[in-house]
Amino acid sequence: MELSNIIARELQLPHRGVENTMALLDEGCTIPFISRYRKEKTGGLDEVQIGSISQAYEKLKELVKRKDTVLKTITEQDKLTPELEQRINDCWDATELEDIYLPYKPKRRTRAQVARELGLEPLATALMLQREPNPQKLAERYVKGDVKDAAMAIKGAQDIIAETVSENEDSRNRLRSTFRREAYITSKVVKAKKDSDEAQKFSDYFDFEEPLKRCTGNRLLAMRRGEAEGILRVSINVDNEEAIERLQRQYVRGHGACQDLVAEAVEDAYKRLLVSSIENEFAALSKQKADEEAIGVFTENLRQLLLSAPLGQKRVMGIDPGIRTGCKVVCLDAQGNLLFHDVVFAVGGQGNAQKAGEKFAAIARRYAAEAIAIGNGTASRETTEIVKNAPIGIPHYVVSEDGASVYSASKVAREEFPDEDVTVRGAVSIGRRLMDPLAELVKIDPKSIGVGQYQHDVDQSQLKQSLDRTVESCVNQVGVNLNTASVHLLTYVSGLGPTLAKNIVEYRKANGAFTSRAQLKKVPRLGPSAFQQCAGFLRIDAPASGRYNPLDGSAVHPESYGIVEQMAKDCRCTVKELMASAEKRKAVNLQKYVTSEVGMPTLNDIMKELEKPGRDPRAEIETFEFDPNVHTPEDLIEGMVLPGIVTNITKFGAFVDVGVHQDGLVHISQLADKYINDPSEVVHLHQHVKVRVVEVDRKRNRIALSMRNI
Repeated sequence: MELSNIIARELQLPHRGVENTMALLDEGCTIPFISRYRKEKTGGLDEVQIGSISQAYEKLKELVKRKDTVLKTITEQDKLTPELEQRINDCWDATELEDIYLPYKPKRRTRAQVARELGLEPLATALMLQREPNPQKLAERYVKGDVKDAAMAIKGAQDIIAETVSENEDSRNRLRSTFRREAYITSKVVKAKKDSDEAQKFSDYFDFEEPLKRCTGNRLLAMRRGEAEGILRVSINVDNEEAIERLQRQYVRGHGACQDLVAEAVEDAYKRLLVSSIENEFAALSKQKADEEAIGVFTENLRQLLLSAPLGQKRVMGIDPGIRTGCKVVCLDAQGNLLFHDVVFAVGGQGNAQKAGEKFAAIARRYAAEAIAIGNGTASRETTEIVKNAPIGIPHYVVSEDGASVYSASKVAREEFPDEDVTVRGAVSIGRRLMDPLAELVKIDPKSIGVGQYQHDVDQSQLKQSLDRTVESCVNQVGVNLNTASVHLLTYVSGLGPTLAKNIVEYRKANGAFTSRAQLKKVPRLGPSAFQQCAGFLRIDAPASGRYNPLDGSAVHPESYGIVEQMAKDCRCTVKELMASAEKRKAVNLQKYVTSEVGMPTLNDIMKELEKPGRDPRAEIETFEFDPNVHTPEDLIEGMVLPGIVTNITKFGAFVDVGVHQDGLVHISQLADKYINDPSEVVHLHQHVKVRVVEVDRKRNRIALSMRNI
């Protein structure tokens, strides 16, 4: 069966679109490029659908490799029959393939293998037929060599039966069905660790049990973390007696001596071989499901964070608040270059609010700051109050510090600011995050940005792939200024990567600003394929003087420039005039420009770009103020309604900062006045919300909030 048929059926997508998408992926096209510039070929599939096709395609290619290994191994054993080969070729389920392969899979010398070497397989076969009235007498025929007596012969035959039962596909599938319906997950505390401080965060799971199919991903990951830290013992179980009886009914027919021996062997197969194997399988499957759920939440949070509203290219004063060491203050120009840095003691023993406010105001005036970015860490509220009351007269914004310390100590930061210490670099990062969150956050490992849960517990390879794909998606959705973008931002542009990104920046340094997209072809090692993939996502602003193609500042791909030029010619105007005149664009008959390669989806995209070239899809930034009467958890009173900012979203709810240096949780049941399946249905990262204080548990440092009936 063609892989495209399998994927189309699995994802319920049109076969032609799937087939063409796979061909484009094989050509090296990126997901952003395919979704944006190849809509005719894909049938208008969006980025999520194309990403799903890509993932499914990679899995199937891995399965094909595995099938080749299985066929080769069985062939080398001279056991590959035409029927078996056909079954393997027709199999497209990884679990089923491993079940088919299991009897032929090379393994350590098992008890059954030893019994076969002793010549006991015919006895095992006879016992399985269950026709022998006196199995003891039959077994005596096999007493020879290393087989000392009939009991040893029967035991060896039972070992063979047990292994046969454990490797039987039907047996395994029946037990899987039992686990799927009836398995429950159990968590118990390790007694020696129960009273330790590190164990308390797992106290909910000291004596926990629930059906596995109802166990949410966050609970499962919490238990697995407790298990990894040696605090919990976690197991997945079913009713063993009932499962054994079901398995025995599959193999035991009637009553008698043979039947009793087979029943014993089946029970041994279950206890010694089968149940641990299937338990491990379900542990892995449930972990995989929990990982996918957690990674899905993490990537969506990351997407929202990266697409946060930017202030834009304005002169910014950045403040990293501090108490003992003072506030680190930096001033940046509109391109994010460091102009000045200093330390201002605003709070704490050495602090003086009035003098600090005056100094902040003087610095802001001296460097013509247009906005102030204040980190949301220690002393943020106090510093914000001082800035708010100072005679500055420009807007201030509280900015997330998550990951700033990671950036400030990184190789990237050292290369950018070799002569400055980590405190200055951190303040610069805070200021730049206000100007353009996306451009600054791409320099930080996404795992350090603080918008996920259990990021260190999930599959790290899968997490990295998902996060990298999310960053790539966001960067290309927004577009990148070719003349100001850093190496790190350019790295995520479709078709580039670290080497070409570095080459672009070096070419820019040596030759000055790019004046056209076509110049990219002069960048070392940037060939036709890379140019095709990246050009549409790179923008060039109009220079103050000189020749300039206005399409270079839009998302119109260079391969479509000829279409726009023909439209302008037909309208008897220039491209610039066509872009400036809604009347002229309205007069364009798009059907006239349809070809075998270019259809209405591309033409409609072109017209949208001509209307608003290079438009930024991100929202406009808004200011925010916490309740001035609330600064610590002790100030919180049940029933209070407060303004807050959503800082993190999980499957079970959203965390909200209300200005007390400790986020509160709005459980999913408290997010809306109606039932919702997912918190992201009603909230998004950095959203400004109103919440009501439900409970303050100071002993466990937990704040419960609600958004219902507000």
